[in-house]
Amino acid sequence: MNKQTYQDNNEKEMSISEHLNELRQRILVTMLLFGISTLSSFLMLKKLTILLQEPAQGVKFLQLAPGEYFFVSVKIAFYVGILLCLPIAIYQIIMFILPGLTGKEANIVVPSLLGSVGLFFLGIIFGYTILAPAALTFFINYGADIIEPIWSFEQYFDFILLLLLSTGLAFQIPVIQVFLGFLNIISSTQMISAWKYVIVIATILGAILTPSTDPFTQMLMATAILALYFSGISVLVIFKK
Repeated sequence: MNKQTYQDNNEKEMSISEHLNELRQRILVTMLLFGISTLSSFLMLKKLTILLQEPAQGVKFLQLAPGEYFFVSVKIAFYVGILLCLPIAIYQIIMFILPGLTGKEANIVVPSLLGSVGLFFLGIIFGYTILAPAALTFFINYGADIIEPIWSFEQYFDFILLLLLSTGLAFQIPVIQVFLGFLNIISSTQMISAWKYVIVIATILGAILTPSTDPFTQMLMATAILALYFSGISVLVIFKK
């Protein structure tokens, strides 16, 4: 299927004004759904707050400044609203650019966007269920016999947010590899030959992307990056790229 085939599926080729009108409508739909998801998140704020606190078992949270919890609540609703709206936004992007793509481009771009969203959420789950508990357990147990862990909820939320975001971004590695492979920029053989350098880079990225300073959490992140890297190679090998 080529570009002309996509255009033939429409009654006529759209003008610039029609393209702009379509883009405006898709943006409005996305913003409306973002507002609904953010409002829904704010209404479920208590459950979301408890969910965020679960990885830090045994810690007492305090409000150290007037309005601290309120402003953190707004941030929680905002970021959860973005996460809930992300699949819809990607769908709107795909539907907007699809008519202008050739068959080859569509076979690369569309699966890459869908895979990117899926891996991003998978990265968040990995960060929440594995990395966050590991890092927080280290901090809670270290010096627990001397001081009682009492944390600012705002600082804790910023820590969790950075951890989940960095993990979600790290999980984009296979998508980038597949994208480069299908564009014949880098082959799977070249990626395999660079495994020594990748181990060093993964170790460095594990230290940079992990907001905690304990080596165990950094090692988990580095291991996840290596697993993602070789999974991307596996996909390219399957497709003989």
